[in-house]
Amino acid sequence: MQLKDCFYLGKIIKKYSFKGEVLVKLDTDDPEMFKNLESVFISLRNNLIPFFVESCKLHKSQLLRIKFEEVDTEEDADALLKAELYLPLSILPELSGNKFYFHEIIGFTIIDENFGEVGIIESVNTSGAQELFVIDREGIEILIPVNDEFIKNVDRAQQQIIVHTPEGLIDLYLE
Repeated sequence: MQLKDCFYLGKIIKKYSFKGEVLVKLDTDDPEMFKNLESVFISLRNNLIPFFVESCKLHKSQLLRIKFEEVDTEEDADALLKAELYLPLSILPELSGNKFYFHEIIGFTIIDENFGEVGIIESVNTSGAQELFVIDREGIEILIPVNDEFIKNVDRAQQQIIVHTPEGLIDLYLE
């Protein structure tokens, strides 16, 4: 399995017990979806290594408490601290309408109803309080909030997202 075929699930943030359990900070809006995992890929030394899950349950909303097979001691768990977890893209349910996964819209064109073609989505910045489309317009970076009120249509066939942004927002980046 290669990283390009996977999506980021979360990161092991700390040990939970002396029996090798760990806590994973999930990167999802729906933690319930991942409480019955059978296996995951863990990124170790630039390789994705499959780990089988012995038990798994939600812990304080955004955390997942996991006991992996053959991870039975604190020392075993220590070796996994800060490691990132991944799952195959193929397990994600297909979204329709104006709902989308961030990884699937990279390369889409953003078109504003007033401004016209804005540019190409390079990434989605999730590090702040508000998620942002990071758009390249001929070398100029434009940021538009990922906001349900702004998104008017997601056209997967044409690889376009039609938005209606507040007047002047895009012009701020072009002056």
